[in-house]
Amino acid sequence: MGYLDNSSITIDAILTKRGRELLARNDGSFRITQFALGDDEVDYTLFNENHPNGTQFSGEAIENMPLLEAFPDETNIMKHKLVTLPRGTSKLPIVTANVSKVLLTIGASTTLNPTTLNFDGTNNQVESGGYRATIADRRLLADFRGRGNTGGSVSMIQTYTSTAVSETARGTSFSLKAINSSTLFGNNSKLLTTITIEGVDSGASITIPVEISKEIIANVSATSETGIVLR
Repeated sequence: MGYLDNSSITIDAILTKRGRELLARNDGSFRITQFALGDDEVDYTLFNENHPNGTQFSGEAIENMPLLEAFPDETNIMKHKLVTLPRGTSKLPIVTANVSKVLLTIGASTTLNPTTLNFDGTNNQVESGGYRATIADRRLLADFRGRGNTGGSVSMIQTYTSTAVSETARGTSFSLKAINSSTLFGNNSKLLTTITIEGVDSGASITIPVEISKEIIANVSATSETGIVLR
C-alpha cells in the first residue's frame, strides 16, 4: 500500500479478490460488469468556509490530502461508496435485515430478508432490483443462494476452495447453510466472517457478523419418540 501523487489526475483501478480469482481461471468467466467509487480517505470537516484567503480556498486542505493506492481488502477500503440518489432526497437510504447477527452451528441453515428504509418515498420496502450479498469467507458455508425475481441469475457457493475468498449472490432474500465439517475449526470453537448486503437500486449497504459454532446438534430416536434434540 502506498500514496498516489495527487498533483495530477490519476485513475488507479484494481480487481477485487473475486475478480482476480475469475481471471485466474482463464475459462472465459471473467467479465467486468461494474465498478465502485469511494471517498474513504477524504475528511470533509477540513472544508473551511472562513478561509483567510477567500472562499475559493475553502477546500484547499481537502484537495491537498494524500490519496491511497487502491488495494483489494474490503475491510479497509471502499467503506463509504458514492451513490446516486433521486433529486430531492432528504434522507439517506438504510438497508436493514431480519437479524443483526447470523449465528449458526455446523450444518444449520437460516434466511436473511433485507429491506430498505428511506428509499423511493417508502419507509420500509424490498428494492425492485433486489440486493447483492457478499460473504467474506465462502469456506464457512456449504450453500449460499439468492432468491426472488430480481432480473439476475441466482448464485450459490462454488466448488470448495482452501482459500478464504468471497462469494456474491443476488436476490431479494438469501439462504445460508453452514459447513458440515469441523476441519476448518482446528482448536477454535467458532469461526467468524461477515456478510455485506447492498441494495442494487439505493446503493445502501449493511455488514452483518456471521458466527459458525463447532457445537454439534445430534438427533436421537427412542421407542415411539423421534426428533429429540440434544444440545
